[in-house]
Amino acid sequence: MAIRFYRRIRIAPGVSLNLSKSGGSVSVGPRGAKMTVGSRGARVTAGLPGTGIHYTRKLSATETGRTRPARQGTGKLSLNFFQRLVTPPDEQKLVEGCRLLCQGDETAALAILGEAAHLADGAYLAGFLALRRMQWDEALAYLTGALAQAEHLGQYFAKYGMQAQTMLPVTDEVVAHIEPNERGVRLGLVEVYQRLDKRQEAIACLEELYRLDASDVVVRLSLAELLMASRPADQRAGQRVVQLARDVQNETELHGALLLYKARALRDLGLQEAARDTLTYALRRKKDRPVLLLRALRYERAQIYERLNQRKRARSEYGILYAEAPDYEDVARKLGMQGMP
Repeated sequence: MAIRFYRRIRIAPGVSLNLSKSGGSVSVGPRGAKMTVGSRGARVTAGLPGTGIHYTRKLSATETGRTRPARQGTGKLSLNFFQRLVTPPDEQKLVEGCRLLCQGDETAALAILGEAAHLADGAYLAGFLALRRMQWDEALAYLTGALAQAEHLGQYFAKYGMQAQTMLPVTDEVVAHIEPNERGVRLGLVEVYQRLDKRQEAIACLEELYRLDASDVVVRLSLAELLMASRPADQRAGQRVVQLARDVQNETELHGALLLYKARALRDLGLQEAARDTLTYALRRKKDRPVLLLRALRYERAQIYERLNQRKRARSEYGILYAEAPDYEDVARKLGMQGMP
């Protein structure tokens, strides 16, 4: 069945640029994918709003591409007359593109940033702005260009005292905060590849992200989801999903979802008892768990009980689901109630 509780949502428009030394900001567009440029330190965070659950990883100078600390902003994103005398034209284009973006002129900003796309930071900004505007082919070209220059990402943001951060929604509850580095660009490319229905490219990109940080539960879950959707009958895909979920603890809803994929992979590999035990472990924690996740886990366990010929337990699980949501999947038919008023 389709995963209903967890799906990647369409990126809604929304860009915010923070360019002042005092931390003031200008917002452009409604909520959704958000880009922030400011003078604060680099970090990567994903959280569950309202629960206090989040994970944050401070990025090193190597990861951000910085060779020296960023200078504090002046409160104005512009080059004065004397700076223009010594600033290369392509760098002027980068700063001008940021200024236009602050003013809300996205069309002009993207055009100017496109002229600075041979700079890693210009390609980064242009790529995520095109992504925000749902211009998938342009986003792919710019982000691919930024990835090719990954070692230079952040160089000009540091030079002009800016810090760029992009927020990408992963689910309705989870937002990934990314920085101008290889990891950030690859996260953007995963979104683009999925919008262009290039699943194998998205899987390859996620595999590289996993190599960069094997502890990232968002990457592990996204990779498991794509593998199960793209290669449902492939034993190697199932084995990979089990590996991705190895030693996973039932800490957050993301971990619970990863346990569900693990159970499905074990089921497809013919390991029904292991799948049942995985689901039972996931269902031990119900507090702060989305109702749809808990139902998906219970439904999966009911199916496993059927495969194990434990019909009484299967019927009990279906009965609980029916009491909560009579229209959930095919539980009514499983209980012999199909066609009843």
